[in-house]
Amino acid sequence: QVQLIESGGGLVQPGGSVKLSCAFSGGTFTSYTVAWFRRTPGKERELVSSINWSGEIPYYTDSANGRFTISRNNAKKTVDLQMTGMTSDDTGVYHCAADDRTYYGPSFWTKNEMDHWGKGILVTVSE
Repeated sequence: QVQLIESGGGLVQPGGSVKLSCAFSGGTFTSYTVAWFRRTPGKERELVSSINWSGEIPYYTDSANGRFTISRNNAKKTVDLQMTGMTSDDTGVYHCAADDRTYYGPSFWTKNEMDHWGKGILVTVSE
C-alpha cells in the first residue's frame, strides 16, 4: 500500500528556515494530491499546505501564505515544504498525507480525511 515517510524538521530558531520532505511509495504518485498537516499543542489539526498531482494548484493556509512553499517532484516521488520566517506558532508535528480522490480544493480536505498518512515529524521553533 501507499507509504509516506517524512524527513527534515528538528529545532529551528525563530525567524529561521527549515525544509520538510515527504517520500512516497507503493502507488502511482501522479494520481495523488499530497498535503501537509500539523498538530499544534492547544489547536486542532490543520491543513498547512497541499498540492495537486501536477503541482499547478498549490494551497497555503493564511498563516503560511508568503512564508511557505510547497513543491513536488513527480520523477522522485517527493513533496517538499520549504518553511521560512518560522515562529513559535509553527511548532508542531507535521504529517504528510495523500489521497487519490478527485481534487476538490482545500475546503474538501479540511472536511474529509485523506486516505494515507505518514507518521509525522516534529518541528520545534525555539531559541
